[in-house]
Amino acid sequence: MNTVIFVLAAYLIGSISFAVLTSKVFGLPDPRTFGSKNPGATNVLRTGKKLAAAVTLLGDGAKGWLAVFLALRLAPVYGLDETAVAAAAIAVFLGHVYPVFFGFHGGKGVATALGILLALNPWLGLATLATWLLAAYMWRISSLSALIAAVFAPLYALVILQSGVLVAAVGVLCTLLIWRHKSNIRNLLSGKEGAIGKAQRPGDMPPQ
Repeated sequence: MNTVIFVLAAYLIGSISFAVLTSKVFGLPDPRTFGSKNPGATNVLRTGKKLAAAVTLLGDGAKGWLAVFLALRLAPVYGLDETAVAAAAIAVFLGHVYPVFFGFHGGKGVATALGILLALNPWLGLATLATWLLAAYMWRISSLSALIAAVFAPLYALVILQSGVLVAAVGVLCTLLIWRHKSNIRNLLSGKEGAIGKAQRPGDMPPQ
């Protein structure tokens, strides 16, 4: 029963969409209505509002970190093992991807996944972030950087984490993240994927 509570709490935390909420605060269009229609930091950045994109990035990452941090701290108190932590990690990611508060239309999960990895082990998160940054520096494409980082993260987890259950959870998260990028993969293969920070064309932006 306690595991179910952990999972439900993590899912609800993940369901908070900082892209949508931040856009409302900054008076920006709903990120689900323009660009990639993905409620994430990269799409918010297409408005040209870097601060709004930064707030979205930090918020989505923080919720992933918070859910797993709480699970790690509270699981022993309630007699639960790392399986509950792994379940909470997957649940907060699914909450971001399929948020109950926003019609189950969520983001790709990159920032939330990074927050989860940082909570599981700071070195794991930093290694994955470094991989993303290196790929972004080389190719300037956010989705490609995320895909490359998602491929390497489970390998880092194998080396860094001491729990097979948590390594498996990282593998599941990265598989889900790659699957969520299937449209980006098609765009990459056709050469249509946009570069980081590229502003949306005026005709593609809804009136504010």
